[in-house]
Amino acid sequence: MSWPFASLRYVGRPVPRVEDRRFVTGTGTFLDDLRVPGMLYAAFVRSRVAHARIRSIDASRAERMRGVVSVLTAEEMARHAGPVSTDAGSDVPRAWPLASKKVRYYGEPVAMVIAEDRYVAYDAAEMVEVEYERLPPVTDVERALSEGAPLVHEELGTNVAFTHRRTGGDPEGAFGAAEVVKRYRFRIQRLAAVPMETRGVLAVPEPGTGRLVVHATHQFPHDLRRWTAEALGIPISDLRIVVHDVGGAFGSKIAHYPEDVAVPAAARLLGRPIKWVETRSESLTASTQGRGVVAEIEVAARRDGLLTGIRARILGDVGAYLYSLTKAPFLSVLSMLPGAYRLKGIEGEVVGVYTNKVPAGPYRGAGRPEASYLIERTVERLARELGIDPAELRLRNFIGRDEFPYRTVTGHTYDSGDYAAALRRALDLLGYRQMRGLKERARAEGKLVGIGLSAYVEVCNFASQSARVKVESDGRVTVYTSTMPHGQGEQTAFAQLVADFFGIELDDVRVLYGDTETAPEGGGTAGSWTLTSGGAAIIAACERVKEKMVRVAAHLLEVRPEDVVFERGRFHVRGHEDRSVGFREVAAAAHDEDSLPEEIEPGLEASAHHSPRLTYPFGAHAVVVEVDPETYQVRVLKAVMVDDCGNVVNPMLVEGQLIGGAVQALGQALHEEVVYDGEGQPLTATLTDYLVPTAAEVPRFELDRTVTPAPNVLGTKGVGEAATIGFAQAVMNAIEDALWPLRIDGSPAKPNYLWELVREFG
Repeated sequence: MSWPFASLRYVGRPVPRVEDRRFVTGTGTFLDDLRVPGMLYAAFVRSRVAHARIRSIDASRAERMRGVVSVLTAEEMARHAGPVSTDAGSDVPRAWPLASKKVRYYGEPVAMVIAEDRYVAYDAAEMVEVEYERLPPVTDVERALSEGAPLVHEELGTNVAFTHRRTGGDPEGAFGAAEVVKRYRFRIQRLAAVPMETRGVLAVPEPGTGRLVVHATHQFPHDLRRWTAEALGIPISDLRIVVHDVGGAFGSKIAHYPEDVAVPAAARLLGRPIKWVETRSESLTASTQGRGVVAEIEVAARRDGLLTGIRARILGDVGAYLYSLTKAPFLSVLSMLPGAYRLKGIEGEVVGVYTNKVPAGPYRGAGRPEASYLIERTVERLARELGIDPAELRLRNFIGRDEFPYRTVTGHTYDSGDYAAALRRALDLLGYRQMRGLKERARAEGKLVGIGLSAYVEVCNFASQSARVKVESDGRVTVYTSTMPHGQGEQTAFAQLVADFFGIELDDVRVLYGDTETAPEGGGTAGSWTLTSGGAAIIAACERVKEKMVRVAAHLLEVRPEDVVFERGRFHVRGHEDRSVGFREVAAAAHDEDSLPEEIEPGLEASAHHSPRLTYPFGAHAVVVEVDPETYQVRVLKAVMVDDCGNVVNPMLVEGQLIGGAVQALGQALHEEVVYDGEGQPLTATLTDYLVPTAAEVPRFELDRTVTPAPNVLGTKGVGEAATIGFAQAVMNAIEDALWPLRIDGSPAKPNYLWELVREFG
């Protein structure tokens, strides 16, 4: 797949991020930087119990505090706003901006304080007295399904939120013909996203128009506009969403939250701007959390390691409510479970389970990391139990490069790939044979060294995107995109595309986004779809602008449009390169009504919409670890990642995405876990207790890539979640290899957990 450019001055090169200029100079605009005249501040009174009936709320002390403007409870709020949005249908229990009658998780908002000062608002929130009738909570998905378990929503009569079953190929035949059937159980813990910038909302009523402008930290501005307008019961045209710079999200800024409704509703009620910014503790207890899966896997194979089938039962901890996109990650687990392997059959069931926890949501990878984790942990363990080298077992079962496009037993059609090439390259970089020798020598010396592999397949490009491209009279180009960056470097990558398309300087391209008043309708940013889908829309809009510029150039050159060739920023007559006009000349003429014929309207602007086709990045990761035999501390000795995201626009951005994703996967494998006690109280409500990797824990990553272009205009596949999808299980496989024949079913592999397993194993 070739690039759609005549020359590549910027595309394919490690161009420094243009957006970093404002970030390193402190001139970026984040939500908490915003100040509006007359602005009030909001703080939420949050439940300090996980499950209880609300008997009474006494706000009298708070209301008497100097600087407090109002205290709102569910009764008042319900007169001005409806429930938050869900994509699970109208028949599921809905979360409301403020809880009424009952709370279902620690941190659920029950009242809202509005004050002249932020600190007054939080002090007043502490003064609101809430009397609860405690109810027994349920925080474990398996216990939640047991007979007599406490019900999160009594009216349902069950804690089952949804059940999804999937069958593909011939599972009965696959298991009937198997020579070996193994059963494994794996638990993937709940994780918090921990973005550098927490969530926030600033709602500003427009005097005289009745419109409302909502500034937010969000990944989907247009969806947020629709959801919030519905909740407030106002026409969507009366609501404008503006998203400025966003300091990370990782999926946690996709959902429609209670605060997204409560703050705008209060601003409309009081007729004044109101701002709320989440504290770090609130972020760790009230923003959506990801993963949270218990899986039982049954794998069928021949004695030579040839896989035939998979059966799976997956329990997903959805928390107390189904927010928008709570279900999607859990459904993706079963969908992508085949990974990189040929299977004759698969059958499985995903059960979403209500618990007394904050609702779940997408977290970097959103179901695909869980799917890859389960199949790769299964394949690695099966290989060891059969006495087959884990690399060799994978190579025997990979989908071959000549089999693409390949339709999996779960219905995905993988576009392109060479899984064996990626794994072999990773093995070479790791020095696989030498490392196996090192492992045996270390074991003889009493050291615990292990090697772990992972081969993943990702699926991206779910959302439609739109773009508008405008060429000004001075030749500078403004791009309006429906995508919503939150740290990925989209402004740089998009500017590279446009600069090379038109043959202009990178600094002559400006990329704008995030304002529903000007940004075209589209799917925001998530799912590694930004460049492939968003970039395709931009290229399509550029093509339409170029078509008009060719007509203008033909007029200036006094030839037919079909005789004009556009190359490297100039329009010339075919076969006569000396007869030409430059990009800026044509741009200026296109805006000069007097120099244009009647059939050409002045101006240079075009819009385009791109409907996506799924893409399938892939890769292979290899890790060597050492486990201290006394402390059970895990140290990564070597980490290799070979990834394939198709064509690469900016290698530096790709490298940053891969390392960032791998660090989050390392956190999943070794450090991070949202922990609740038996009463549903979070024990990881601060960064003192929720352990994210720091520079001291991050190993040096050796990166390489293969390139199998996707069948789309750019040949790109997506890279934002790749390492998060592939790396965690490589680490876990290495740890299990170091401690073999000990089986490690859960994560993270913290020292105390490993010590307990070793002690139980004897």
